Formats: sequence, structure tokens, C-alpha cells
Amino acid sequence: MRPADLALHPSPWLKTLGPCGDVVFSTRIRLARNVEGYPFPARLKEPDPRREFEARLAGWLGEARPAEDLHYWNLDGLKPIERLLLMERHLISRELAQGDGDRGVCFSSAEQISIMTNEEDHLRIQVIRPGLAIDEALAMAIEIDRKLETRIPYAFDDQLGYLTACPTNVGTGLRISVMMHLPGLVLGEQMDKVFNAASRVGLAVRGSHGEGSKAVGDVVQISNQHTLGRTEEEIAEVVRAIVAKIVDYERGVRQHLLEESRARVEDKIWRSVGVLRTARLVGSEESQSLLSAVRLGISMKLYGDLRIGDLNELLVLTQPGHLQAIRGKEIRADDRDAVRATLLRERFKAESN
Repeated sequence: MRPADLALHPSPWLKTLGPCGDVVFSTRIRLARNVEGYPFPARLKEPDPRREFEARLAGWLGEARPAEDLHYWNLDGLKPIERLLLMERHLISRELAQGDGDRGVCFSSAEQISIMTNEEDHLRIQVIRPGLAIDEALAMAIEIDRKLETRIPYAFDDQLGYLTACPTNVGTGLRISVMMHLPGLVLGEQMDKVFNAASRVGLAVRGSHGEGSKAVGDVVQISNQHTLGRTEEEIAEVVRAIVAKIVDYERGVRQHLLEESRARVEDKIWRSVGVLRTARLVGSEESQSLLSAVRLGISMKLYGDLRIGDLNELLVLTQPGHLQAIRGKEIRADDRDAVRATLLRERFKAESN
């Protein structure tokens, strides 16, 4: 399998509507781990030691077999477009995509499991599940972690816990990120509720690609910032409670808008549908915003030609890396806008007939 093959087949889990799927896209669990006796990746500067260590990590992953049907790619041999595509699918981080030197990703065909090598830490174990599924995703990540630990000597301190490159990850090494679609709160100008609720308990609100990214298309990630001094269960409980509260906020605002400002909401949705059906140029951020409005319309039963799973796919397929990977070459931004508009017109015209 090559990255171009991925572009033609959206992530299987995107079609599945998990718990609270009208508001929550996905839950991601990430565990940061390092190997005892080796410098952190930032200090593996010389090509030979880094290349040798990356090969060793890949070998350990193959021996441990943390999941069936795994693929391993060394990112140093991939094109920038291919790395961008992997980032858009949330199989790798922005840091891994933009890094250099030998580093890789091991992922399952279902794309719910991915393990990055030589990112900020030696290993980043990731599990993604649709909807609000913290317990299920955490259980899967812990199972994978235990399988790897039978082969890999982790860097661990009896007092501090798992040792990591960044002090904020020391301890459990756990980061829980819940990706949420909050168009109601944005439209109702009540996003302050999200930031206030999260900050009170030490959670961060970021864009859809995590730290350093901005919120586009009314999509944000809610995640814990620290792992030291708390168990995995305690961290999960804090995130679960806040996300549940934000889901209630969002649903409440949507209902209020439906009752008090129905025409305003319908206008936003149908104007977006009109642009998607007719536009000849659509930018990346504009596309995300328009599709966000349609996704809101589907969840509020104001638009019925598509399902939420279809919108989830389009939100990924219309991003720059996917458009270029499908074409098999780099495309200028203006030309990408034309290709994107054509894809959207075809999809919305087909669905409206």
C-alpha cells in the first residue's frame, strides 16, 4: 500500500457515527514512550545512529505485533504531499510530517491504530475511535502498550513514571484528545463557555491538528495538558466530564437557535449548499466552513441529502494533501481550489438528484 492508495479510500472509521457523533468526531488516545538507554530523538542528530535506531524500533514493532494487518512506512522516503496526506488523516502529527531524518509510522488498515517513531519521543502510540469513546480507546491503547513493553525496555522512573522529552508528558505519558464540532456555539457566539470550562480544569482547546493549529470549520480539540501526578483513569474522568458538558452546551444552543432563529440557521445551511453546488473555486478553509454548516444541517434534520459520515469523509478528502495525492503530483493553490470545487459540485449535484 502506498499513500496514493489511502487518498482514494477515506479512513474506514470516519463513516461510523460513534457516541455523541452529532457533536464529537473522534476520541484519540496517545501514549508517549521512550527506550531506556537511548537519547531522545532531538539528540539523535547524526544520520547513522538515528537510522539504526529507527530500524530497531521498526523491528521491535514487528516482533511485538501490537495489532493485525499493520503497515510501516519510513517517512524520510516519502514525498511532502504524502506526509501531508498522513497528517490530514491524523495518522501522524504535524511535527512528524515536518521533521527530518529517519522516522516512521506503523498503522493498521482500519486506521484506528498508529504508532509514530522518532517524533518528539521514540514512540507515540495512538488509538482513534469515532465519537466520544474514551474508555474503549484507552483500553485499546493500554493493550497495545503492554504488548510493546514485552519487547521494548521503556525508560521508566519509580517516582516520576514514564520519562518523556517534554516535561508535561512525564508520568503516564497520556494525552486524551476529543475532536468536537461546535457550530452552534460559534453561531451563538458562546465559545467562551468552552474555553472557560476547559481552562478551569487544566484542559487545552486547540485546532483540529493539535498544538499550533487553528480551529477551522468550527472544529476544535479538547485535551489534557499534564500527565504527572494523575492516573490514567483520573485524567480520563476529567476529560470525559468536561466534554459531556460541552456536548450539552452545543446541543442546547442548537435547539435554542432552531426555536428562536430558525430562518437564520436555515439560511446559513442552504447558502452553503448553494455555494458547494455551483462554485468554480473553493479554498481549503472555505470548504471546511461550508461543509461544517451542512453537517450542522444534517444533525438538525434541516438537510437530508447526505449523512454525517459522508460529510466526515468530504472534510478529509477536500484537504490539500488528499487532492494532490489523488492527482499524483503537486498542484498550485489556485488549481487545487478548482479541483476541490469540481469534487464538491459533483458530490452535491449527485446527492441532490
